[in-house]
Amino acid sequence: MLKAIPIALLSLLYPQQCKLCNALAEAIGDGPICGDCWQKCRLFSGFETVCEKCGAFLSEAEPLYETFCRRCDDHHFDRARAVGVYSGAVASAVLYLKSEPFIPPRLRRQLLVAYNDTFRGVSTLIVPVPLSARRHHERGFNQAAVIARELSRVSGLPLDEHSLVRTRHTPTHRVAMDRKARELSVKNAFSVLRPKLIEDQNILLVDDILTSGATVSNCAKALKIKGAARVDAFTLARAVISSDVQ
Repeated sequence: MLKAIPIALLSLLYPQQCKLCNALAEAIGDGPICGDCWQKCRLFSGFETVCEKCGAFLSEAEPLYETFCRRCDDHHFDRARAVGVYSGAVASAVLYLKSEPFIPPRLRRQLLVAYNDTFRGVSTLIVPVPLSARRHHERGFNQAAVIARELSRVSGLPLDEHSLVRTRHTPTHRVAMDRKARELSVKNAFSVLRPKLIEDQNILLVDDILTSGATVSNCAKALKIKGAARVDAFTLARAVISSDVQ
């Protein structure tokens, strides 16, 4: 029934405070964040300089040639990109997604734009980064799968939520963790149950946020061992952190 009610009317019926500034979030399409805060956040346009491989933000200047941060040289994925920087409205939406399986329509539109700009025509299968059974039970859903389902819906690509699994519970990554700690926490934590469905696929590996890249790298390693031809990582957010954590 609610779907039949125009978004503008829903905004009047269900006003809420912005999660960032406490102003009135009047547009249902903006989710729990006001339009002003969305305007202030950094969404990648394709005209800034990012690492060609891992997508790390390097400069606001438009790139003149391919640039690499060199911190991701040993990562197993082929390429990683995100919708925006993990700050402001994007960070708030990602945090909200961890408690409610909801992506604001405004961010969903940007997700499709970013996908079309980078991965359209490249990927053949969408795979979400899996949660451990313990964390899935605690949360009730996998936020990466929520994003992956939306991408599958708008792109038409098939979705596989079951072949890649997390074989053990791993601690939540904290910003203060250095790169080595992050890598060790997820080393050999992923496995592929149905390799025949993975063989020769160009996989789009989906998650909510990429920080050091350790998680998606280890997922990519497990997928490639079982025959994936290519693994790209796509997230809503890309953390900007100090070089010792990267």
